[in-house]
Amino acid sequence: MSVLRNLENRIAGLVEGTFGRVFKSEVRPVEIAHKLAKEMDEHRTVSVSRTYVPNEYTVWLSPDDRERYEGVEHEVIDELSGYLLEHARRERLALISRPKIEFRTDDRLSLGEFGIQARLVRAADGAQAPAAAPAVEPAGHGNTMIYSAADRHQEQLSEVRANRAGRAIIVVDGKRMLVGATGAVLGRSRECDIVVDDANVSRRHAEVRPSPNGWTVADLGSTNGVRVNGRPVRSAPQPLRDGDLVELGTAQVTFEID
Repeated sequence: MSVLRNLENRIAGLVEGTFGRVFKSEVRPVEIAHKLAKEMDEHRTVSVSRTYVPNEYTVWLSPDDRERYEGVEHEVIDELSGYLLEHARRERLALISRPKIEFRTDDRLSLGEFGIQARLVRAADGAQAPAAAPAVEPAGHGNTMIYSAADRHQEQLSEVRANRAGRAIIVVDGKRMLVGATGAVLGRSRECDIVVDDANVSRRHAEVRPSPNGWTVADLGSTNGVRVNGRPVRSAPQPLRDGDLVELGTAQVTFEID
């Protein structure tokens, strides 16, 4: 079992096992962990020799969700910090200090919604760069990204769609890899569902997902683009058919339906 997967299990166990109760919050700890890692990846600062990432994170919860964390909040925060530390180590990202995470309440959030604010803070004097933003602001919420547990329900719908579309397989370097029911992220990062070890492939390059009419592939903002049978994938996801050749930069994979 990978270190990150083990940490995920420990985060869940804090609420469901150690404290002997079923976690009823609409916002699950593992969901927060995944979104914290996403915010870390998306707020990188590249220097001459290192890539720095935020070391302080504020997690904004609705009053009802915050109440459900009572009694386990500090333990969950400790595990979330460890999760980010391991994620940064595996991705070779530089942290000024151990990740610091704080939970706060925002009355404007509904049950199942949560926000994450990421900041890079210098250890010497505590000065912030960039400046902090309020919990929620109009027009993009300032520096805070808002997420919803509705994504989880969308994954359940994706499973139904995947069953209708047939099992998807990605062939990489002669190896046939099964795509999960909710889809798969392809890229150079070891955190991707399907790793394509090629220097011209971005860390998170493309995503294959089920749709009402079959499987699709989308470009996740890669540097060198995605092509299906030579046709560039633009802003909208491109439908995939059995035997399609998918190019991730200069790397090639084959899409199959089993």
